[in-house]
Amino acid sequence: MTLPDRIILEGLTFYGYHGVHPEERTLGQRFVVDVSIEADLRRAGETDDLGQTVSYSAVVGVVRRVVEGASVQLIETLAERIARTILAECGGRTVRVRVAKPWAPIQGTVAGTVAVEITRGAED
Repeated sequence: MTLPDRIILEGLTFYGYHGVHPEERTLGQRFVVDVSIEADLRRAGETDDLGQTVSYSAVVGVVRRVVEGASVQLIETLAERIARTILAECGGRTVRVRVAKPWAPIQGTVAGTVAVEITRGAED
């Protein structure tokens, strides 16, 4: 059994205007995104050819464009848009996207962060 290959990008941080509260969409905040793309990387490894892999630069560009783009209320929606756009524009079999909102305006103490993580396939 062959284990899947993955390209992993962690800690992509961009400023966006997303949230349920009006002040979040007015003032904005930082969002931290992790992406894991499952793709066959064998040919890229054997040929040293960028055309045989998923471009990290293209993935970062997608994440930046979505996070810095149109405002949404839910980080679930943000994650969905990132995942769909990566699959459509960059390729891969599946993509896992984690969107964290480190300074979410919730009552109480959050020692870490508030985040959602989704996994989508090219077939979805």
